[in-house]
Amino acid sequence: MCVSGFRFIGTIGFAGALLLAGCNNSALDNALGLGTTTGSATGVWIGSDSVSGLGVTALINSAGQATFIRSDGVQFVGTVQVSGSTLTVPVDGYTDFGNTFSDGSTFGTGTVNGTVTAGSSISATLAFTANGGTAVSGTWSLNYQSQSTNASSTSVISGNYTDASTNAVLSINANGVMNSQNPANGCVLNGSVSTNDTTTNIYEVTYSYGNCSGNYAVLNGVQFTGLATVTTSASAPQLTMAVTGASSSAQYGIVSNLTGG
Repeated sequence: MCVSGFRFIGTIGFAGALLLAGCNNSALDNALGLGTTTGSATGVWIGSDSVSGLGVTALINSAGQATFIRSDGVQFVGTVQVSGSTLTVPVDGYTDFGNTFSDGSTFGTGTVNGTVTAGSSISATLAFTANGGTAVSGTWSLNYQSQSTNASSTSVISGNYTDASTNAVLSINANGVMNSQNPANGCVLNGSVSTNDTTTNIYEVTYSYGNCSGNYAVLNGVQFTGLATVTTSASAPQLTMAVTGASSSAQYGIVSNLTGG
């Protein structure tokens, strides 16, 4: 049976039932009359949105947890459902902290529908409505990245990663414990990173902030969760991490692109 940023914000730096989440389960599908699942969406995917003209990066783990990240920091987060080559993802959408959709809202809901060819490509469309009423559409063409099959472990991802815009450093130890402090706004990050599938270069992330001041104080105590991946083809490791969280009154998204050293 198949079961299946943080950018130091400004100056600081995914749950629903899982249904055939990008894995092969032909016998069960046939028995239930659901059709054969032949596609897998697991991996790191990079491409573009022909509607907005923005780049899109997708991180999808082997449990179907997914985040689609536009290059403007907007995240569309949900659980991937694959039947045959058909891909469906009900998504929640979040702007990057400090930014809004054109109607002034920071959150909304929608769906991603398309097709997936395992280890090759995803073609999909986005239909989304922000809480302020603005409709957002997208047409995505994404290509599978070879880094997807790099082995993952807490020792692989361990190290110090720097936000180039603030010089703040995120430290991850060999057990996956991570922490950071941003002197510009006082935000202290404490959390952890782990992997549920060591054959795939996708990590699960959880952290919270404390001691944030000013505009960032709303983040204090918010529990953030999401996904990350490490690219090692460059001269220095590049950590991409995308998380979302909510307080009693608002939802937040944070996308991080950090450099190891």
